[in-house]
Amino acid sequence: MTELTWNPYDKVLHLAPYDVWRELRDKAPVYRNDELNFYALSRYDDIEAAHRDPQTYSSAYGTVLEIMSPEPMQTGHMIFLDPPTHTELRTLVSRAFTPRRISALEDSIRALCAEMLDPQIGGDGFDFVQDFAAELPSKVISELIGVDPADREQMRRLIDLTFHIEEGAGMVNDVSFGAQIEMHTYLTEQLELRRSQPRDDMMTSLVQAEIVTDNGVRRLSNQEAADFANLLISAGTETVARLLGWACSVLAEHPDQRAELVADPSLIGNTVEELLRYEAPSPVQGRTLTTDVELHGTRMPAKSRVLLITGSGGRDERKYPDADRFDIHRQFDSHVSLGHGVHFCLGAALARLEARVALQETLRRFPEWGVDHERAVRLHTSTVRGYEKLPITLG
Repeated sequence: MTELTWNPYDKVLHLAPYDVWRELRDKAPVYRNDELNFYALSRYDDIEAAHRDPQTYSSAYGTVLEIMSPEPMQTGHMIFLDPPTHTELRTLVSRAFTPRRISALEDSIRALCAEMLDPQIGGDGFDFVQDFAAELPSKVISELIGVDPADREQMRRLIDLTFHIEEGAGMVNDVSFGAQIEMHTYLTEQLELRRSQPRDDMMTSLVQAEIVTDNGVRRLSNQEAADFANLLISAGTETVARLLGWACSVLAEHPDQRAELVADPSLIGNTVEELLRYEAPSPVQGRTLTTDVELHGTRMPAKSRVLLITGSGGRDERKYPDADRFDIHRQFDSHVSLGHGVHFCLGAALARLEARVALQETLRRFPEWGVDHERAVRLHTSTVRGYEKLPITLG
């Protein structure tokens, strides 16, 4: 009998992990990988419970397998913090990253979609990810935070470089680090400028945000504000690009449902949720246990690294009937693809808005397309899953 093995770095498995995920859920809901030294949870209820218990499942040791450390990371990045520090910082940045500011972007997102999609009308096809899905979120976020128009192309280039992947090292490499440092330096300089020369943008709101604590008025330092802007740029760009790539691929595989969306665009909002459940752009998150935990008869010691396979949680038949079927009409109350609890994705509303508008504008221009899978290229990291290149054919 073949031994049940799950390795988040396995490129072959990465292409179609669904059968292995099902086996994990059924036979090893608390899976142990001795070689890479982690446990993994694959059932929806267990993953949701872990998200809701940051005291036990800590983010402070890192949330990506490649960079998880034996001791808490000394960082200001909110994604690597636990309450109460995380709570205070999240409250502060939420003062700047408001629903009103996000919803005000809709017209601009439509204009950006038109700018990129209109030149493709009448053509034979284009690379949906490289020419559109990977471009849109970086442009949207640059506008949101207030990057000068003259600097936006340079920012887009830096964003691309932060996701540079090297064989054997993944995203932990000198090219990626260099781009992150350059981007952080630029943002810090711009934030300092906003203190003396405020504008109507999110960088200004970040430096002006304040809350009252037991120790007095608390504001973000330039370092904290730059860390958040950096996180927003990095996380918001990568996951939305993968989500849109999955939308293009999955809808091509379900032309009947795609035709329904063309006929009734009001279905697109629910379609985005079903896409997030069906093909989570970030299917794996890491946590570190602060105490011993026993689950399904397996004891995980304190300091264990635990991977939450949210992609598997979205395919759990215990939560979703006929979970491997894509259905734009599916009614469900929640999914774990954007997290839960204190670390629920702060950019969720923006990601949903971008995805909804991008699909509306794509379907308006191109009601049908095919995917050239021979030339498609998949992206491989331990925490992100999707297409790097996705050529489509039109006409």
